[in-house]
Amino acid sequence: MTDSSGKSCWTLSDGNAGNENPCIGLAEAIGLEPSVKRIQPRPPWSWLPPALRFNALNAGGDDLRAPWPDLLIACGRASVAPAMAIRRAAAGRCFTVQLLDPRVPTQRFDLVAAPRHDNLRGDNVIATLGALNRITPARLAAAADQFAATVERLPHPRVAVLIGGSSKHHRLTATVAADLGTRLNALNAGLMVTASRRTGEASTRALRAKLEDATTVFWDASDKNPHGETSRGENPYFGYLALADAIVVTSDSVAMASEAIATGKPVHVFDLPGGTPKLDRFHHDLRQAGCTRPFRGVIEDWTYEAPDETARVADEIRARMAIG
Repeated sequence: MTDSSGKSCWTLSDGNAGNENPCIGLAEAIGLEPSVKRIQPRPPWSWLPPALRFNALNAGGDDLRAPWPDLLIACGRASVAPAMAIRRAAAGRCFTVQLLDPRVPTQRFDLVAAPRHDNLRGDNVIATLGALNRITPARLAAAADQFAATVERLPHPRVAVLIGGSSKHHRLTATVAADLGTRLNALNAGLMVTASRRTGEASTRALRAKLEDATTVFWDASDKNPHGETSRGENPYFGYLALADAIVVTSDSVAMASEAIATGKPVHVFDLPGGTPKLDRFHHDLRQAGCTRPFRGVIEDWTYEAPDETARVADEIRARMAIG
């Protein structure tokens, strides 16, 4: 798509929200309306490391062909080879941005924006505190208006609870979920809970069983409209962030923690069993920046300057592309 600036923009990812949303958020921050492209490599391409997918533009997913965009924003391993191929085919006429560590030489892109905990450095690399996202004051204000009625029965303080789940490096068992539920229930707060598909049915049930209906609204991503709590079954995630006095987030998701701190509200991190040195560095960086504290069964109150890394990267791209 081309907007009033005359610049066209594509986003490219595997469609996973953790990869697609940062691309869209960055495009929006630049002031462009992107055309969203999704790559889903088919065998034999999906069997190869990204750097070896030579026929990347025909590997599966949305059609990728000229005319090429003025700006390409890509994220995730599946996007690496197609992004490089588009940059080559466009012969310098497509400014190519890769989010996260592409695990290939960064000189193959015009700009790489990677989280600080990736330990990636280079002349064309911007190191960010966490992941880019779509959190803006305007989006939060709109979400607050949209979902205020769904939480009006809850007492204050109101706490948004962002639940991830088991992954390659973390485990959220029913026992851990029940322990978290017990701690949350003891807060005597209004709880706005959102669970993901990774949370799993057993852990979701265990968590719900520990929470009081009178002080909790619960959104489960596997439900179309749980309890009729939300307008037309829409995901209230942004609304919960906007309406919260504080936030509790599980430690498994860089994206959720990054979105939480972008609100500028007190963010408590509940540690799940497991982890990696990279994720440990990420959470250490957030604590050092004053954005988060561990969740130990109480809600603390503090202030910090909310990072806006998406705007910082957007400003750099606008300057390099001379977008007014």
